[in-house]
Amino acid sequence: MNAADPIRRGAAHEQTDEDALVRNLVSGSYQEWPNDAGFDGLSQETTQIETVVTGTIPAWAAGVLYRTGPGVCKIADTVKGTFYATHWFDGLAQTHRFELVEDTDGACCRVLYSSRRQCEAMIQHIKRNGERKGTSFGQRRDPCIGLFGKFMSVWEVASPPEENKNIENVCVVVEDSLPGFDECQVLPVNTGSLKIDPVKADQHTGSGGHRTEKSRDMWLLTDTSTVQKIDAETLEPIGYAKQHMLHPDLKGHVSSAHAQRDPVTGDVFNFNLDFGRVATYRVFAVRKATGKTEILATIQHPDTKAAYIHSFYLSPSFVVLCVPSTHLGLNGMKILWERNVMDAMEPFDPKNKCKWFVVDRLHGRGVVAEYETDAGFFFHTINSFEELDEVDREEGTLSLFCDAVTYGSHDVLFSLYYDVLLQRKQAAQRLWEDEERARNCVGRFTRRRFRVPIRRNGDEAGGEESRSSEKTSAAITATTVEQMVSIPGPHAGELPTINPLFATKRQRYVYGLPTRGLSTLTDTLVKTDLTTREAIYWNNEQGHTPGEAVFIPRPGGMEEDDGVLLSVVLDGANRTSYLVCLDAATMKELGRAEVGCAVGLGFHGTHVSSL
Repeated sequence: MNAADPIRRGAAHEQTDEDALVRNLVSGSYQEWPNDAGFDGLSQETTQIETVVTGTIPAWAAGVLYRTGPGVCKIADTVKGTFYATHWFDGLAQTHRFELVEDTDGACCRVLYSSRRQCEAMIQHIKRNGERKGTSFGQRRDPCIGLFGKFMSVWEVASPPEENKNIENVCVVVEDSLPGFDECQVLPVNTGSLKIDPVKADQHTGSGGHRTEKSRDMWLLTDTSTVQKIDAETLEPIGYAKQHMLHPDLKGHVSSAHAQRDPVTGDVFNFNLDFGRVATYRVFAVRKATGKTEILATIQHPDTKAAYIHSFYLSPSFVVLCVPSTHLGLNGMKILWERNVMDAMEPFDPKNKCKWFVVDRLHGRGVVAEYETDAGFFFHTINSFEELDEVDREEGTLSLFCDAVTYGSHDVLFSLYYDVLLQRKQAAQRLWEDEERARNCVGRFTRRRFRVPIRRNGDEAGGEESRSSEKTSAAITATTVEQMVSIPGPHAGELPTINPLFATKRQRYVYGLPTRGLSTLTDTLVKTDLTTREAIYWNNEQGHTPGEAVFIPRPGGMEEDDGVLLSVVLDGANRTSYLVCLDAATMKELGRAEVGCAVGLGFHGTHVSSL
């Protein structure tokens, strides 16, 4: 266990620390930080193993921590030799389960670990064919494929043969329930050697024994309209569902991995993107009480392009969709030709402003306001909340605040190729020797305020006429956008999280994974105080790479930071991982559970409490 005191840095150090980060990237300091065991050579543990716990993990954290992300990134002995996934987002799905069990004395937790691959059919397909079929995020195509081969691949994507159907790679987010989908009859899983009958999916018996009424199912999501159902205990795949099963208008193939959930009602919100001559975004809600789906707004503007969007915002009154500058060629249709998102993405252009659409989610008024901000990119939104000040009262507006980790361009996407992460072929050096590009790869916490009109001619903004099925021209186009806070990395970090009790409320603290330029990915955990701008770092050991932190509030806690953080950490030198538990207030380590093997560096997780 690491007893080192946390590191504290103030607002006065922000520029100094950002400059040091960039210098570290340019000079190659990351070469001294081993992390390859978190990407390559990963195994699965389908039977629970007992971890070795040192220190204390509080009993009130008991439950299950689920994590998901890429697992296998190369496959040997295919008909064309060794297959390599080229982008981290295309690593083949693997889900992890940490069961935190209250010990007999009731003071702390034991931890049991298991994991399972979710892409056995895709692995078998690659072994037989030497390549991956269908579309991906960034898988590079065989340079020997000619024009005819590209044409035929477009046809195959549109009409895949039977043996390629239901071969999915869903590995970004894990959720414990999805209204609407929970009631769907799932499609069969193509496991290569085993197909599960969709009619009997809910009675599926896995290697862990028969399912009981108390068993819970989990859902995996990615940036498409497909979700995958898995067994909550064995992690075995059960089946797939698609958004058009919720509503026939949700016919697009692209969505957000980060569906948003109302913290009070449990209603779930998302968008569906349909490619075509004009891109069509449909923002929708699924009501927890009824399982019914409602289209809240349809956004279809000639100047609103199809774009890669990983997340969006939810406030008490609105769904907020920001379309960043990551435009897709031919309004997304180029993906069919290139077979991946990265090659279909247009070069970054500062003239391509970010477009914002504020959608009323309470009264059915559709898009009530539109905004533009400077060109840029983001992966993850953090939170959105509303307030009313004197200016709002005078002008008839509502202050809408939107927090995210933002970038000046989409260069960061290129830093996530496996060749960069694993320092192969001099890819990392070529990427970061350019200081401007290195600086563009540094995320920053950004808070914006939008003053949303709530009155027009004595009535509430928007009106029924703005709820158009095909356009939003009746919405108010506003220009009042203020950047309230901007905190650069490493004082703020990626995969941000907050105390979930503060969702859609003003929060003071954000926890994230920054890089100090010491690793090709991330290299520490930080707590960012948005009031004082103080950054507190977990003082982790050299070569120990943390994953996304999951915040567990202390039952009955009164302070926003009263809780613990759980993060899966790779010990790169020893090629093993552990689950660390940090005090969310002090960032001091309370305990850790040594797994004894490497757990893949993944994306997102969720904690399901047993209390």
